[in-house]
Parts: sequence; structure tokens; C-alpha cells
Amino acid sequence: MKTILLSSLLALTMTASIMADDSAAAGRKILAKNQAAVVTVRLVVGYNVSYGGRDQQSESKTEAVGTVIDPGGLTVISLTTIDPSAMMKARQRGGQEIKVETEVKDVKIVLADDTELPAEIVLRDKDLDLAYLRPTEKPAQPLPALDLTQPPGQPQVLDEVVCLNRLGKIANRVVTVSLERIDARVTKPRPFYVLSPGGSSGIGSPVFALTGAPLGIILIRNAAPGGEANAASQFSGSGGSSYMPILVPAADILDDAKQALEAKKPTTPETK
Repeated sequence: MKTILLSSLLALTMTASIMADDSAAAGRKILAKNQAAVVTVRLVVGYNVSYGGRDQQSESKTEAVGTVIDPGGLTVISLTTIDPSAMMKARQRGGQEIKVETEVKDVKIVLADDTELPAEIVLRDKDLDLAYLRPTEKPAQPLPALDLTQPPGQPQVLDEVVCLNRLGKIANRVVTVSLERIDARVTKPRPFYVLSPGGSSGIGSPVFALTGAPLGIILIRNAAPGGEANAASQFSGSGGSSYMPILVPAADILDDAKQALEAKKPTTPETK
């Protein structure tokens, strides 16, 4: 009996090890194929804060993770990273209303080889927390891009997925890869997925099935005005938060992408 139990335990351990090796191999393959499509977006954003009848202006420089989804340079990022006003809706302070307005003054897409492409915002989708950027001039060569048209199937709860993320300048902007799991699938008002908390994925990170098919992008979902936050799915874990990171399916991103591609055509250096 002891021999049988030991044999069963050894078999289970070997099976788990083989599965882990398979997932790691899939993750490395996805990283090698898609890392160049994960870019840095450098932004200069101006702020106007109105409070007590007074306006205060400021400006900040920031970087965000973007994903190129078309060889012409169409790139998606979280709208919140360029316009946090959705998370800073009119508030009350001492009986006075505080309003925050933002203006994007400069946008550059920084490629894996540190090439900087001046860009502009061509479409915003507040419901999905999406902003679509395009280079102001046509790139000299087609850019590495994620093919969101691949049929990914429908991820199931507890399925393992692969997430890519690009670090900041302090880490030489290298791309990280992590294995995470689907914690939940929400169907209303529109489908989205929740990943396990504590992973190394970040806002703007693309997510893949182990087959390599893109599943979507991690973006931010804001609570409806007057709604209550779910403490189990917040960044901080406190009930006071009203936003959470979610996986927006590739199909929803593609719907807007078609409109973004037609919204404004970049010029070539020769015809500008």
C-alpha cells in the first residue's frame, strides 16, 4: 500500500512539473514573438484644477504601456493614463466642488529600439477605458503588431494565461512575462475577465492564451457614479476604491480599431 501511495504521489508530482514546464515554454514563445509590439508611450499632460472659484494649472510627464495592434502604428493604451479625470470626477471638499480637466500636449510612441514616433490620439472610448494613438507620420517600416483577429476561444475560470508588460526606464524598459490565471468572467453589461491579484501584469498589458492567441488588454473599469465598489476586486483592497483592472476582450478592442484606422490617416514625410 505504501508503495502504491508513493508511486501515485511521484506520478502526480511529475505530471505537475511537466505541465509547469509546458506553460513556461509557451510563455517564452509568446514573449519572443510579441515583445516588440509592447511599447512605451511617453506623455506630457496638462492639468487644470478648479476649486473655490480659482483655477490652478500644472503639467506632468509620464509613461504608460501601449500595445501596437496594426503595422501602421495604431497603438492602444488605457485612457485613464492620459485622462485620469474619470477617476477624479467632480468631488466635494469643504462644501466646494473640485473639477479636474486634462489636456494631452505631447505624445510619443517609444519602440523597443528606443526609436521615438510622434503620435496623436485619434479615438477615445470611455466605456472601455481605451485610447487609440497613431504616428503623425507613416513609419518607414511596418511595425511589429499584435494580431487581434486570431480566434482565441473563450477563456474559462482558472485557465492559465500569459501576460506581457514593459518596465520603466529604471529597468531599461525590458519586457516581462508572467503566468497568471482567470479568476472570474463577468458577462454584464458587457463581457470582461478578472485576473488573479498580485501578478506582474500592468495596465496596458496584452494577455494571451497558452496557444499564443491574444485574449485582450488589461485596462481599468470605473464604478458607475453613485455605485458601490467591491472590496474584493480593488487595487488597495479597501471598499473606498471605485476602480479595478480588468481584461477587455480582443473583440471589443477590434471594434473600435476599425473606426480608429479610418479616423485619421497619417501622412508620409514626402507628402506632408
